[in-house]
Amino acid sequence: MISITAAELAEIFGSKVIGDSKSLVSAGTETDSRLIAPGGLFFAKPGELNDGHDFVADAKAHGATVAIVERQVDCDIAQIVVSDTVQALGTLAGWLITELKNRGNLKVIGITGSNGKTTTKNMLREILSKIGNTIAPIESFNNKVGAPISILRADLETKYLVVEMGAEGIGSISYLAKMAKPDIGVILKVGMAHAGEFGGIENTAKIKGELAESLGENGKLVLNADDALVSAMKNRTKAEVSWFGTQPESDFSASEVTVSKLGTAFVLKWPDGEKTPVQLRILGEHHVMNALAAASVSRLLGASKAQIVHSLESMELAERWRMQRAVRSDGVTVINDAYNASPDSMRAALQTLAQLGRMGSRTIAVLGEMAELGEYSRYEHDSIGRLVVRLNIDQLVVVGEGAKLIHMGASQEGSWDGESQFFSSIAETLAYLRGILTDGDTVLVKSSKSANLRFLGDELMLEAE
Repeated sequence: MISITAAELAEIFGSKVIGDSKSLVSAGTETDSRLIAPGGLFFAKPGELNDGHDFVADAKAHGATVAIVERQVDCDIAQIVVSDTVQALGTLAGWLITELKNRGNLKVIGITGSNGKTTTKNMLREILSKIGNTIAPIESFNNKVGAPISILRADLETKYLVVEMGAEGIGSISYLAKMAKPDIGVILKVGMAHAGEFGGIENTAKIKGELAESLGENGKLVLNADDALVSAMKNRTKAEVSWFGTQPESDFSASEVTVSKLGTAFVLKWPDGEKTPVQLRILGEHHVMNALAAASVSRLLGASKAQIVHSLESMELAERWRMQRAVRSDGVTVINDAYNASPDSMRAALQTLAQLGRMGSRTIAVLGEMAELGEYSRYEHDSIGRLVVRLNIDQLVVVGEGAKLIHMGASQEGSWDGESQFFSSIAETLAYLRGILTDGDTVLVKSSKSANLRFLGDELMLEAE
């Protein structure tokens, strides 16, 4: 964030300052008073459980100099009253991007898709930081609160700003795109994540495609050629389109993909036809598509082939709880991929586990609920159970009532007694796993965040201590 006075902020919001109009914001913007740094700006956002207005004094104690509020509070700090603090947060983020583009050399990259956003964002950060000051969100700060907070970390030194755009319904990507004003848009995949919430995969495609529609004639749009719903978005944009995928005609394509306990290897074909072998440390064939997307954007922004390949190969982890791998001292390999789950990402993770099993490892899938599937939930959970059997996974362990249909689907597909186990609690599951794991086993832990299996995965990783 660039330094700005309370008076200047009030002008942006079309409001007035209560208190010292010369109060200077010189640090970051937060909606959590505990995270405020000296000179910071606090947005008193009302929440489901807590109201930010109750924490203005705490924000001041942590060093906040200005508070954006929906009603004046009894605290000796410069305050600016707005009608909606979340909307004001977006307004400020949009203002900052315009200001930085006018005063500097900022390029904004917007990323959306049902799967792969966070990994692609992290890959881009690794590559682009080699050629310029780069800002990208932490974790999955990709909604109407998280995205602007990430944007507001940018300053006049920022050359590249990566904005992850999560969908929350019709118009949500348009809102984020209007705020972020991307020069380059990336659309990774349209899948079943949120399909129940959005009313079907067609509506999901409509929402994701709002990023394509937001780009002007001078923009660049990077599309997944392997996804028919994504490739159709070429008709929804004025921007110049480039392609990534497994098809040789894609501008950036991959072939000879192999997965091992060392990671994921493939051959990258560049637009000029040159081919380069790439060895990712990250597990999972599905991450190859994320790497292709990151390579596509990075080349558009001037990164060299060597910088791209070196950066991709140097990444040890996509992000915590995303195909995070640990080899215990007793020889058990744990893959913790339980930050989130959709049918597509569940299938991809299970396929990776099956590939590792073909190398001689006993495979154990520990699966929890996939959230936000609505009317598709029963079918998709049942299908995952059946897929586990078809992939010849050695042991299925299902956790929680919300995931029980995975166990039932596997049982109906033909798993015999003992191959599929169901437990209602994490504690029961952990006790069972501790009793069966042995040298050479590979364990995948996968669920939506709400199932909390990521913490089970952490516990399993600690078994080597």
